[in-house]
Amino acid sequence: MKKKERANIIIEILSEIYPKISVPLYHKNNFELLVAVLLSAQCTDTRVNQVTPSLFKIANSPFKMQKIPQKKIYEIIKPCGLGPQKSKS
Repeated sequence: MKKKERANIIIEILSEIYPKISVPLYHKNNFELLVAVLLSAQCTDTRVNQVTPSLFKIANSPFKMQKIPQKKIYEIIKPCGLGPQKSKS
């Protein structure tokens, strides 16, 4: 059996066991989900969901985010922990 066949079987089995999995992180688009996932490292989803509305209010796209000073991002995401590194990312 080839890797692709095995992968398809595994996907089929997992789809039966977990038919619909909701994402606990609040987001409106793929960029917001990506940022929320990055912030969730060493942090609870609840805390991320408390922090991200403020961040996404000022920047909900990569184009807007790159214009925000790192220091301002750090101030917003600091409660998530590992703020200096996450704000750089």
